[in-house]
Amino acid sequence: MPVPAGLTGHPREDEIEFSAIRAQGAGGQNVNKVSNAVHLRYAVAASSLPDAVKARLLAWRDQRISGDGVVVIKAQDHRSLERNRQDAVDRLRELILEAAHVPKVRRATRPTKGSQRRRVEGKVSRGQIKALRGKVGGGD
Repeated sequence: MPVPAGLTGHPREDEIEFSAIRAQGAGGQNVNKVSNAVHLRYAVAASSLPDAVKARLLAWRDQRISGDGVVVIKAQDHRSLERNRQDAVDRLRELILEAAHVPKVRRATRPTKGSQRRRVEGKVSRGQIKALRGKVGGGD
């Protein structure tokens, strides 16, 4: 996927806000006493991203993007805080790169004469096959 010029997909470190939280789910005593999960918050409108990328990000119906334009990512897969932090940044980077991708404009085209003819011939042959189905005439 081509990336627009000047966009690396790496969000600036000073634009990301991290908070350590306790992870949910199984994990024994460690999960109850250590705050290893990470909440990443990234304000899209206040970021240094190009305006077109900001607009595409804010237009998405994604549960990670709040109504006021803040991307919230929760990472809790790893036991260490640093690995969860890196996982959250990687997921944010993927989200930004996905928004940076400009979809190719589709131009409507007409089917060729040959494709129209082949389509009709196929329909006719299928109709003939179906017409041959039926009850076999019994001997009177």
